Formats: sequence, structure tokens, C-alpha cells
Amino acid sequence: MNLRVFGVLGPLPLLLLALPFTAPSESAAQAALSLAAAERAAGAAQAEAEANNWKVTIVITDADGVPVLVRRLDGASARSFDFAMGKAQTVIAAGMSTADYVAGVAAGTVTAIPDATAIPGGVPIRIGDTIVGAIAASGVRPDQDLQVADAGAAAFQP
Repeated sequence: MNLRVFGVLGPLPLLLLALPFTAPSESAAQAALSLAAAERAAGAAQAEAEANNWKVTIVITDADGVPVLVRRLDGASARSFDFAMGKAQTVIAAGMSTADYVAGVAAGTVTAIPDATAIPGGVPIRIGDTIVGAIAASGVRPDQDLQVADAGAAAFQP
């Protein structure tokens, strides 16, 4: 048997093994959005939607805009996911709620983001001053979507 250690990548794999592993700092770990925290926030958002008989999709993303949790309530349109996801990603890109983003672009105080979903209904999730994620809802009027997202963000506890 002929064992090739270097192959196409050369000595890179061995070099990577020699690098020290550093665990994330405590502050970085504290700023992460856990699944348990996302589930609590989504539960509060869902309760708000159900109390008003609103059929919505709720999306919670991490600070990179990657979905951590998606809830599509019974009767919510399939298309509502696309809007909720777009709102959450706009929150992350803009660093503010989609309602504030819309107002800022209209006032000329915020630069427009390519492919942004400029519809109220997405809000940041924060730990202190750090945005650790976003929660967005879609499926009803924008002000109602915002009410659902606000309920979820208010219930967020790291």
C-alpha cells in the first residue's frame, strides 16, 4: 500500500494539525444565540400570532443571517417564508429593524442595501448592545408582522 501524505494539498493538512486550537472567548460564547433562547422567542411570537388568529411564518437567524429556527404556523402561505427570511437578513445587514430601515431609506439617512426586504416585520435580537440575531414574521399586514416579531424579541433571554 502506497500512502501519500502530501497529495494535492501538499503539507497543508499537517500544518493545520500543528496549529493550536483556541476555544471561543467567554464573551463570544455569551453573545451567541442558542437554540433554547430562539425557541423561547419563537414561542412568544407564535403566542402573539395565535392570540390574533394570524397565520404567519416566524424566522429566527443568528448574527450571520443563518436560520436557527423556522416556524410556519398552520395556514401560513409558503411565500411567507421568503419574506420573513428576507426581513431577518435585512435586519442583520442593516443593523436595525426593518421598520427603522424603511424609515431611514425614505428619509435619506440610511443607505439602501441591495436586495433588502424593505417591509416592517423584522427586528434585531440583542444581548446588550450586540446583535446576536434577528427575528422576523410574515403573513399578515406589515404592522402585524412587526407586532409578532416584537413579541418574540421582547421574550428573548440568553
